[in-house]
Amino acid sequence: SQCAAFAALKKTPLFDFHRQQGGKMVEFAGWSMPVQYKDSHISSHMHTRQHCSIFDVSHMLQTKVHGRDRVKFMESLVVADVAELKDNQGSLSLFTNDQGGIMDDLIVTKTDQGYLYVVSNAGCADKDSAHMKARLAEFKAAGFDVDLEFLDEALIALQGPSMSQVLQEGLKDDLSKLTFMTSTLATVFGVPNCRVTRCGYTGEDGVEISVPKGRVVELTEKLLTNGEVKLAGLGARDSLRLEAGLCLYGNDIDETTTPVEATLVWTIGKRRRKTKDFPGANIIVPQIKAKTDRKRVGLMSSGPPVRQHTPILSPDGTLIGEVTSGCPSPCLKKNVAMGYVDAAFAKNGTDIQVEVRKKAVPATITKMPFVPTNYYSG
Repeated sequence: SQCAAFAALKKTPLFDFHRQQGGKMVEFAGWSMPVQYKDSHISSHMHTRQHCSIFDVSHMLQTKVHGRDRVKFMESLVVADVAELKDNQGSLSLFTNDQGGIMDDLIVTKTDQGYLYVVSNAGCADKDSAHMKARLAEFKAAGFDVDLEFLDEALIALQGPSMSQVLQEGLKDDLSKLTFMTSTLATVFGVPNCRVTRCGYTGEDGVEISVPKGRVVELTEKLLTNGEVKLAGLGARDSLRLEAGLCLYGNDIDETTTPVEATLVWTIGKRRRKTKDFPGANIIVPQIKAKTDRKRVGLMSSGPPVRQHTPILSPDGTLIGEVTSGCPSPCLKKNVAMGYVDAAFAKNGTDIQVEVRKKAVPATITKMPFVPTNYYSG
């Protein structure tokens, strides 16, 4: 029965709070999550672009990597140059497999507290943790000093142009010193032991705050006392990240796509390209020069919405690819999408077609992000 299935879903520490606030709960990656609240998806999306919104992202996997050999351990799993990160600096990275496929995307932060802080996707939590544990066993057997700690903390994202004025009221430290992709430990509105990282999934200035789970409702309520702040759900989260040209694991990247096909070469550290000592490097590194047969691109169209699995056609009607994510853009009033196309059609400005309900509709390969990002670089 539906009820039994729903009961088996995991709940974040904000579950009851979402329901009290009118959250419409849906299943996502095995969790019960709010897709929207009382406001429409569109108004919630626009509120995030113009003011700021709170997203519950407690379903994501948070991990600390401890020990003297933590950097070496992490670099055995991901494509990033973790060693070159400055203290409290983070980077988007990828877990890759030996075939060069992407197992997940993640953010790894090199904290000044003697550990790496890793945030990866809810949908891959079991796979990622098993993968890290297996590598940990190998490292320990070889005598390396490394340990994993899977955190049981809440995680909320405060995203939008007014984030810093809202958050600054509850922080001693000057937020202007916390630039994009850097992280700090702080007391936030009286809640101690929070990790504040200036990052997000909307294209706007924002932070993700890891919070002791017993106090996340209190912190969320305090943030909501500011009129700038509203709650936002998965609906707005998806359209915001798509306008920002950001990948969703399982849609736009997966174990059948390589970082080069996915146009994520920038995540591969320069030193790592030379040392070729990450999983799948012997497949991935040669692709950087040789190019690939297909490429992840952005595209825009008018008319009926373009969704995942929509066929992409050449001007003469030949199948050249498939859409992996798509939605009507609330900001641009056009359809935005990303997908993979034959490399010959991947140049920005190329006119192509998408097949919606058996009809070919004109579309154009478009540079991403579709909506300019507003990350804070100081």
